[in-house]
Order: sequence, then structure tokens, then C-alpha cells
Amino acid sequence: MKGFVREDLRFSLCGLNCLLCPMNLGGYCPGCGGGAGNQGCAHARCSVKKGGLSYCWQCGDYPCALYEGAEAYDSFISHARQLTDTGRFMEIGAAAYHDELTRRRAVLDGLLARHNDGRRKTLFLQAANLLPLKTLEDIIKRLDANGAGGPPAAQTAADLLLSAAGALGISLKLRKKGG
Repeated sequence: MKGFVREDLRFSLCGLNCLLCPMNLGGYCPGCGGGAGNQGCAHARCSVKKGGLSYCWQCGDYPCALYEGAEAYDSFISHARQLTDTGRFMEIGAAAYHDELTRRRAVLDGLLARHNDGRRKTLFLQAANLLPLKTLEDIIKRLDANGAGGPPAAQTAADLLLSAAGALGISLKLRKKGG
């Protein structure tokens, strides 16, 4: 979209963790406003119309009708914590939130590099987005202490992530509309 530019390419205008999105991870999208990303986004159009807000929460109408049902379904990335993550960002500030995102991305990169059998990417992405950071880092420590890689490590990683998610009442499946 012409005129839509963002400085923060790690955390979206609307509250998604761009740094943990499979489109970003694959190099297909640099984050909203970072180039060829989701330039047709309704949130981006609204931001331009309202003078180029950096985050939706800066608008007096936040959360507006664009957020109705936002956390009910997912796209490439989980929307389950979109409003919660925005609240966290507002609470601790950009620098601290970006630090947490960077740590989450390090966990995700470690899972993909050392514990993936080629079939766990979505599970790992969901876990990196939805599980508490300390839980993720503890799981990585346990996995790395075992030292094994490949398919057995992938199953162990999946089991640990799913067990932690289950104990917290969190689903690590993408929720598609109508599905």
C-alpha cells in the first residue's frame, strides 16, 4: 500500500509477532510495511488514514471493529494472543518486548535447527508464539542436554511442547475459520 511504512518489523501494527511468523521465517514477508508484505491489510489502510500510527493501540478507537473475532481464528500465524501481546507490549515497552521476541525467536531457531524432522514447523511456530517464554527456554535446555538431533529429538521436542501446552490449557494447532 502506497504510503504505509513501518519501523518496527518485528511486532505488527495490530499486535501479531511478525518475528515468529512463518512468512517472515521463510523470507517471504519482512513484516507489515517492510516491503512486499501484507500491504492490503485493513489495519495498514486504517493507520495511513489516521496519520500513520505505529500501533493500533495508539488510536482512540482501539480496540475497534477490526478486532472483532480477531483472536478466534489464525492465518499464517496465531492470532490467539494478539490483544494480550499488545497489552504486554504496552505494559513493558518496546525494548523489553523486542527482547522477549528475540528470545522466543532464538528458541524457535533452535527447535528448527536441532530438533526438527521436517514435519514440526507449525507446531514449533505455535509453541514459540503461545507458550510462556520461561517454559520454552526450559524445554530447550532439556532438549539440548540430551544432545540428540534428528527424528528422535523431534518427537521428544513435540512431546515436551504438547505436554506443556496441555498442562496450561493451550492448543498448539492453527485454528482455521469454518474448520
